[in-house]
Amino acid sequence: MWRLVAHSLSGRLLLLTIFYVMITQVFTFVPSIGRYYASLLEQHIESAEIAILPFTEPGGKQLSASLRNELLQRAGANAVMLKRPEQRELFLVSEMPAKINVTIDLRKAGLFGDMELAIDSLIEGGNRVLHVIAPTRIKGAEAIEVIVGDSTIHEKLVDYSRRLILLALLISLVTALLVFASLFLILVRPMRRITRAMLEFRSNPEDASRVISASSRRDEIGIAERELAAMQRDIYASLQQRARLAALGTAVAKIQHDLRNILASAQLASDRLSSVADPVVQRLAPRLVASIDHAVALATNTLRYGRAEETPPERRRFLLRPLIDEAAQAVLADASAPVTLVNEVDPLLEIDADSEQLFRIVLNLLRNAAQALEKETRAPEIVVSAKRETRHVLIDIADNGPGVPPALRERLFQAFVASTRPGGSGLGLAISRDLARAHGGDITLVSTSEKGSRFRIDIPDREAH
Repeated sequence: MWRLVAHSLSGRLLLLTIFYVMITQVFTFVPSIGRYYASLLEQHIESAEIAILPFTEPGGKQLSASLRNELLQRAGANAVMLKRPEQRELFLVSEMPAKINVTIDLRKAGLFGDMELAIDSLIEGGNRVLHVIAPTRIKGAEAIEVIVGDSTIHEKLVDYSRRLILLALLISLVTALLVFASLFLILVRPMRRITRAMLEFRSNPEDASRVISASSRRDEIGIAERELAAMQRDIYASLQQRARLAALGTAVAKIQHDLRNILASAQLASDRLSSVADPVVQRLAPRLVASIDHAVALATNTLRYGRAEETPPERRRFLLRPLIDEAAQAVLADASAPVTLVNEVDPLLEIDADSEQLFRIVLNLLRNAAQALEKETRAPEIVVSAKRETRHVLIDIADNGPGVPPALRERLFQAFVASTRPGGSGLGLAISRDLARAHGGDITLVSTSEKGSRFRIDIPDREAH
């Protein structure tokens, strides 16, 4: 039972509520018994004043000693002393006690003093003799002193403390239950619902019925429910998309063999057509060959991306500028429009990377830049620069093309969605970023506008071991 209470949120909340309310009651209990103890002493002082008052008036000395003793006994005092400026009057019931245990001066005691005296009486009291000094309202007197046993005072104080503790426990229990009930309804039960929804969704995230239904609350719990529902819907959609992509990859893998055979036959036929002297055939054959090449590249890239066949980079240090020149030659050879490519990379700059994978990264970015410049009429140009910053090599590829369309900027590196060229697969940037991240780096779009775009390849050095 204790483990269940201590390890559940609601149980801990109940225990903490009771504990804090009890702490509050302790701070109330001690001042209360202090005030009550002081009132008991004041009652004895008042009773003693009333008992000796007739004997302080003119003719009071004529009253009998038995009456005086009876009045003092009713006041619960052993002796009373009235202090005047010129003398002291002593009123005895019996002989003075042999020992006075505690002297209390009510003229000096405050709240903290009363609390200290009350606690002392609870712990040590019961069989002690008290000497109580207090101011008096009797005319011509400065103070009154009373010698009294504290057994009755102790009994009343213990009884009052017991009743106060029982009342404090009752108040604490009722308050704790009310606070607990309120917090349970406002916080704990919604948190349980959120926790249960997370566990159920985790067990089967592909079940759309397990997405939590957010309430209309406007507080933090409502915000958490709505954010959790949004996150679960995003995860569900992502899993559905991944399942479709996996199915697509499987389908492409199954048809790849047959597709290659078909394309191989088409390539042989296109080679035969290129030797035909017919002008129409000569004009259409290059377009047919290019279309077949694009189809082969699309199938190969789609299969490679779906299977994540990329091997870990085999890194070594090499000069960067020759790699940029090689990639530039390949791009310029395939470009459909004249493009000027400027290689500003320092001939002595070395990079720590997989040369084959880095070549593919640079080739993809250069090809994208060249394709963006196909319809550019103002001296199309691509500038490649690089620099080293501590343990990173930053390669910038900038063009003066029309820029990346705003609709594609947020999804630029997602597969199948970033291509604006007819026949493009939309895989170039996605594959390039994966290759860069396999090196521990990244590819980012630094800037883009109608004056051109700048991409940055960040390749860090290997960690030293």
